[in-house]
Amino acid sequence: MKIKKLELEGLMIIEPKVHGDIRGFFMESYNEQIFGELNIDYKFVQDNHSLSAEEGVVRGLHYQLPPKSQTKLVRVISGAIYDVVVDIQRYSPTFGQWVGVILSEYNKRQLLVPKGFAHGFCTLVPNTQVIYKVDEYYSPDHDRGILWNDPALRIDWPTSNPILSEKDKLHPVLNVADLD
Repeated sequence: MKIKKLELEGLMIIEPKVHGDIRGFFMESYNEQIFGELNIDYKFVQDNHSLSAEEGVVRGLHYQLPPKSQTKLVRVISGAIYDVVVDIQRYSPTFGQWVGVILSEYNKRQLLVPKGFAHGFCTLVPNTQVIYKVDEYYSPDHDRGILWNDPALRIDWPTSNPILSEKDKLHPVLNVADLD
């Protein structure tokens, strides 16, 4: 596996070794031992899987409050997404900054999103399936979000007319969001 550290501390792209031939491919998307050797030591406890039927679906920006904050290991098994991560750690030197990367069934990249970041994505093609591991169980009492198009963040989304859940339409902007 190859690791590429991104601009925000702790955020990284993981590129699994892909073995391909005329039949298709094989890869280990997760191996606890190899991740440990790469100093990626999380105990993942839950897998999540979403299907977005249309291009332009935006999910997020989501996070959970402490003590139920989640680290996520995100990958796309069909289709493609523009994946966005925002630093929501109030005392971080990169608070409010964001990074966007493309994850797809073709590049097979995975994105490690540590605690302290809000996460969301926009589908680039119909019928996109995203799966991600988390190191903390879902907790409705700790579930929070930031408005996908918060003007202060200036996220360069690949759509101006997204398909959103009712919940995601109502998230607050970062400067008034519940972060603690």
